Amino acid sequence: MYDLAVRSVAKLEKYCIQEGFKGWDPFDGLNSRLFQAIPIIRETRLFRLLWIQAFKKSPYNLRKITGVKKDFNSKAMGLFLSGYSNLYRKTNEGEHLEKIAFFVDKILERQNKDYSGACWGYNFDWQARAFFQPKNTPTVVASVFVASALLDAFEITKTEALLKTARSTCDFILNDLNRTYDKDGNFSFSYSPLDKSVVFNASLLGTRLLARVYSLTHEAQLIEEAKKSAKFCINYQKENGSWSYGTLPFHHWIDNFHTGYNLECISDYMNYSGDNSYRIPLNKGFKYYIENFFTEQGFSKYYNNSIYPIDIHSSAQLIITLSKLNKLRENKELVDKVLNWTITNMQSKEGFFYFQVNKNFSSKIPYMRWAQAWMFYALTTYLKS
Repeated sequence: MYDLAVRSVAKLEKYCIQEGFKGWDPFDGLNSRLFQAIPIIRETRLFRLLWIQAFKKSPYNLRKITGVKKDFNSKAMGLFLSGYSNLYRKTNEGEHLEKIAFFVDKILERQNKDYSGACWGYNFDWQARAFFQPKNTPTVVASVFVASALLDAFEITKTEALLKTARSTCDFILNDLNRTYDKDGNFSFSYSPLDKSVVFNASLLGTRLLARVYSLTHEAQLIEEAKKSAKFCINYQKENGSWSYGTLPFHHWIDNFHTGYNLECISDYMNYSGDNSYRIPLNKGFKYYIENFFTEQGFSKYYNNSIYPIDIHSSAQLIITLSKLNKLRENKELVDKVLNWTITNMQSKEGFFYFQVNKNFSSKIPYMRWAQAWMFYALTTYLKS
């Protein structure tokens, strides 16, 4: 399996380099020149939502005919940076160090400087059911993955400016995100400064970065706030070990990779903080995750209650979650089964990975963030472990 993973990541890297690490995204439909040219559609929430969903769900790529250009995505660059940090730790090769420098530069160029600290958003307007996010609106998810990647690079290069930037992202989290409190004073961070939604994986990502930076700077405020936000989200764990995506009525689904986010964030919080209070919830959550989202054939289910769609992000997340929880080797049979099926059925001859496999059709659009960046990070994590 190791040799297959080596060949797979080499093909994927070749494709991404040929594309200049630019690409499309499942949610970039509002970047369409056609859409932007029709004001009545552009300015109506329902039309924005329907347009994005049409682009996301269609097995045909509507982007070329409607004028959506490939572009850099900050979160994708963070994932690639973490992937190349994995490769450098394994090989010490100069070409990987050059890629680290490349992505650091690109990431720092694209940070949003209108908030309390360094932060990043997406390169497209995004209409969700809960909120609308204009292009480059910083989110806790994008910002944490980017800041975490900068810390990965800092561990290799010892460049203090990278630590300083990641510490600055903590200011964004603490000062610019809205909070939802429980009766005990614990709280959830909002997804962005523009909404007040409670999304557990998003808030826990903020928790994780605060704890990781605390482990380097030892600032009491960081870990105090991290403890409160961790406690809030863990209190919403269901008896069977699962979490809904969030608290809004239309956020009550349970899915694969967001569950993986929750688990790795709780694990990292404990490792960085030294607070082992949540070992039982973590183990309960892991048991639910491993028993409900993967099949004997190697399928990675998107939802807990249906096999399809088989989403590339779910396959990638298995490797990352198990690595973070130090459970990759003890679950190697499952990992190898999932990885073998994914490479065999979801990687193209050109090297890129497909978006989703459905029961009656597949979406083979080469999304750079959702598919390529995640699989690059996952494969390099597998090779490093």
